[in-house]
Amino acid sequence: MVTVRKIGPRVEVAAANGTARALGIGPGTALTMARAQVPGLEVRDADPEGDAASLAALAELLARRWAPTVAISDADGLFVELTGVAHLYGGEGRFCRRLLRLLARHGIAARVAVADTAGAAWALARFGPPDPAQILPTGMQGQALASLPVAALRLEPRALELLARLGVDCIGQLAAMPRAPMVRRFGRTVTDRIDQALGHVPEPFEPVIPPTRVAVRQGFAEPIATPEAIEHWLRQLMGQLAVALAQAGQGARSVELVAERVDGVPQRLRLGFARATRDPAYMLRLTLRRMEEIEPGYGIDAIALLVRRADPLGAEALSPALAHEGEADLAPLIDALANRIGPDRLWRAVPIESDVPERCWTRAAPLDLLRERMPVLRLDDVRHLDARTPDHPWHPRWPRPVLLLRRPERIDHVLAEMPDQPPKRFTWRGTTHRVIRAEGPERVAGEWWRRSPEREAVRDYFRVEDEAGQRFWLFRRGDGMRSETGDLSWFIHGLGD
Repeated sequence: MVTVRKIGPRVEVAAANGTARALGIGPGTALTMARAQVPGLEVRDADPEGDAASLAALAELLARRWAPTVAISDADGLFVELTGVAHLYGGEGRFCRRLLRLLARHGIAARVAVADTAGAAWALARFGPPDPAQILPTGMQGQALASLPVAALRLEPRALELLARLGVDCIGQLAAMPRAPMVRRFGRTVTDRIDQALGHVPEPFEPVIPPTRVAVRQGFAEPIATPEAIEHWLRQLMGQLAVALAQAGQGARSVELVAERVDGVPQRLRLGFARATRDPAYMLRLTLRRMEEIEPGYGIDAIALLVRRADPLGAEALSPALAHEGEADLAPLIDALANRIGPDRLWRAVPIESDVPERCWTRAAPLDLLRERMPVLRLDDVRHLDARTPDHPWHPRWPRPVLLLRRPERIDHVLAEMPDQPPKRFTWRGTTHRVIRAEGPERVAGEWWRRSPEREAVRDYFRVEDEAGQRFWLFRRGDGMRSETGDLSWFIHGLGD
């Protein structure tokens, strides 16, 4: 598999996986040549903007939790300053191993090199031995870099091309050349890179600065304990928080109120919002509804509001909303319910492309946008020619029950004719039900691409109604004729219509 990018009229490979590189396809190879070499090559469009955003997010994560100084070196690399922090992880070796495990959990293959200088570490990570983690002893960068190609010095393509014409292949040859002719021909860039890699000249780099969380705090000369005093200062702090959010161009999604008591036991109150907001009156109203949860004790020394989660929020135009009556905004209702019963208890079902009922949905936040899970197609896939709107995963021809059980429950004493008749009687949770109406069967086959046992699995679903008017959604394992499709046991999967 390769990713491609268009440079002028030429479409070339931007990145290739290990199998493609083993076949001689690498970055810079023309796509036509790559397809001629490998007819079954899988091609996807490169996403440099997305890659840069992911790299910046990784750099911010490392700067928050691993090391105070992290910088982006290039399109696929990071500099991490280990001075003063390696001992916190048990040494440089353990730091490298833990970092590699972290990246592997997120599906990122990486190489880590530790050296006295940033230039030496960059060179070893890309051109050094194939070990995923390399630690260069102190003062050994000269010997380690001597055999590496000159491309390990991060030189410009023009300088690399000229050095290749001169027959200079490795850093050792370049470092042994006289400095004065080299500066006249290449400028100071080449000599500076050599000195930076060897540690003779410092190499400054611009570190990534994680954005600070918005927070406001108010301390008191005398402790406060009355609801009126707490409400007064909350009103002041909410106004300050709204100003701070506006200056940062953000809207709060989660705010934590921390009341610091005299006895050192802080009172914490977490507020969540379905949509990013910085309306002080709205945030204050939701806070006051839960103010009885704050126990002032012998008094409160300080109150702080911390924004735990925020989303970008620009200026909002109000004139169109005032001129035209729009749809009702559900965010206030959702916030009121979620802050009363808990955010984990308020959700909505989102469809997923699957025929198996328990796999065809997932939970999502009430106001999150639906994300279409479309398969990634090859550039030459004929399905690109299909311009029809895709079918909804929940097709109206196959209705589903109002309540789907967490897991199917087995039913006993089932009386049914084989192979395709609904049950006439069954027992569930100790109660016998006699069926008077039924619809079905609806056959659902197993998803063989997930697990091999589902290759032959079959379920036959029936919608039935008993004498008391209760409705059930039942299924039988197997098609009633072949034993490999199921053991013919019956289960109840849903209730209602």
